[in-house]
Amino acid sequence: MYFDFMIQKETENRAEEVTSFLKLPVYTREGVYVGHVRNVFFNMEEKHVSSLLVTNTNPSLVEGTVDVAVPYRWVNAVGDIVILSHFPEKVTTKKKEEKAEESSDSDIDVIQ
Repeated sequence: MYFDFMIQKETENRAEEVTSFLKLPVYTREGVYVGHVRNVFFNMEEKHVSSLLVTNTNPSLVEGTVDVAVPYRWVNAVGDIVILSHFPEKVTTKKKEEKAEESSDSDIDVIQ
């Protein structure tokens, strides 16, 4: 099944293709590199972007440099780069004992 998704920027009166987000570098508003966009997640019921999957993450921000899903509401600007209005000082993964208790097969940490 093929979906042709467009994202309407609030600041501009034009739509952007979702594929234009892929591989864009992601930075905090302070200019710290977070990673780059690997994928875009959608809320199909509400027909909007829900989050960006960021990969190749900065080890000083993300423990273990795991991929993280950043809520789209944190995106401040998109152009040649993505600038986030918010990002935690440090993203840590759950301890191995906690992960063993849960039956999650995902290697993606979702920031809420």
